[in-house]
Amino acid sequence: MDDSRKECAAYMVGLPVPFRYEYLMAETVFSQLLLLPQPPFKPLYYTLVIIDLCKALPGAFPAVVAGAVRVLFDRIADMDMECRTRLILWFSHHLANFQYIWPWEEWAHVQELPRWAPQRVFVQEVLEREVRLSYWDKIKQSIENAPLLEELLPPKEGTSFKYSVIDGEEKTEGHKISAELCSLVKGRKTAREIMSWVEETVIPVHGSKLAMEVVIQTLMDIGSKSFTHLITVLERYGQVIGKLCPERDGQVLLLDEVGSYWKNNTQMTAIAIDRMMGYRLVSNLSIVNWVFSSSNIEQFHTSDRPWEVLRNAINKTYNRICDLRKEISSLERGILLAEDTASKTKEELEAAEAKLEVVDGQQVPAEKPGRLKRLKGYVDRATEEVSSLKESLEAKEALLLRALEENKALFMTLYKNFVGVLTDRLAPVSDGGKVPNLRDAHVDSMAVDTEESTTMDVDSENGKAKASRSNGEKATKPYNIGEREQWCLTTLGYLKAISRQYVTEIWPYIEMLDAEVFVEGIHPLIQKAVNDGLGRRVPAS
Repeated sequence: MDDSRKECAAYMVGLPVPFRYEYLMAETVFSQLLLLPQPPFKPLYYTLVIIDLCKALPGAFPAVVAGAVRVLFDRIADMDMECRTRLILWFSHHLANFQYIWPWEEWAHVQELPRWAPQRVFVQEVLEREVRLSYWDKIKQSIENAPLLEELLPPKEGTSFKYSVIDGEEKTEGHKISAELCSLVKGRKTAREIMSWVEETVIPVHGSKLAMEVVIQTLMDIGSKSFTHLITVLERYGQVIGKLCPERDGQVLLLDEVGSYWKNNTQMTAIAIDRMMGYRLVSNLSIVNWVFSSSNIEQFHTSDRPWEVLRNAINKTYNRICDLRKEISSLERGILLAEDTASKTKEELEAAEAKLEVVDGQQVPAEKPGRLKRLKGYVDRATEEVSSLKESLEAKEALLLRALEENKALFMTLYKNFVGVLTDRLAPVSDGGKVPNLRDAHVDSMAVDTEESTTMDVDSENGKAKASRSNGEKATKPYNIGEREQWCLTTLGYLKAISRQYVTEIWPYIEMLDAEVFVEGIHPLIQKAVNDGLGRRVPAS
């Protein structure tokens, strides 16, 4: 039921069946939440349904949900990257509605796993999302029974300002320029005045690179107090940033500075870059190139940070196209209505003008001059409305063509980057044609005891799951997949997920991609990830 999540939960709770069906409800909800390529409804809908079911059945359903989470956690290494992301977002949101209570001691062992182990990354990302929804001290308190997990919390200090003033530390030229810029901003100087100061005073002496670094870092620091402060700074001084970084290479350096300033705060990094793209200070191609820069590539398998920025950039590009298509469709309907109105008013005017009467033996217009004048005004306005709508339609169609070209360039750049970084790191195909198996070491190290992991003993008196080895107290074998192999698995997983999510936008360019990117000799694992994502069936050779 998509009309009301409360009605949905009420119907599910009140089904007239003679047996307990909490597990069936959980399986149904989670199967839809994790359905590929898209769930039937927005993921938030399932989050709210699960919350309502937990509140409606406090003695049974929370334990079932906890059991489902544990089973999914055991299998997180084999889970599709899109499903893994949805699970992280759902779980952090769910805990936020239940005072962040979870037996974290069951998962404390992940701290001992390599930093690239999927279970460790999952816990790390859930904690990071929780900090976004609450605050750092609150989340630290929620894991006090598992102090080892404090290492996985994001740093408490969110900013890293290069030009902060520390007592006793020697000030550099950058510190002096930053202090002067702060004074100009506090003095409410306009963007044009600050740009003149940069061009006349800073760049000739210190060069454009240092000027850009100081300006970006300082403006980020001024806007760091809140999201509103950041938006205000970008709106007021965006022209300065745009003038300093007009080209793609400069925009990549700009993003480097933003990422450096917010290196301890993934959320603000994503927000700042998203807003900059919204204000056209950076292009989507610059964001793709920045995501695939060396510093970010090293985080592909250990953090969602670069992937979140990339998803936001692709989504914003896709949403612009969707919005333009909707506007064009609306304008086309408006033109049809306006043309119909204009036609009717014109016919009415012609009929009125054709209506004659005989006065003193002569034929004269029968309608009063005032009415004829009004009808002519109606016709003129209707004609102008049609003309105006057609002009708007032409403008929107031009914007759509431009957006589609940007979209094509985006996916071309994206796939070229994926192919480039994966080709460098994937083990080559053997002379005998054998494709490397990245999960060779995975079989023993992540084996799951089916009998234990699927058993949920529920205490009928309090509805809580009894502690068992399947609930996290089991001795966990080391994660034996190497860092390079895990990096490849993660990156291939995201390549597949992105291809699947935007398949309708990618297919129009598939011939060009085949000719320029997916060329003969491409690594079979790269081609397989793309084909699986696009639902493309390639006949066996």
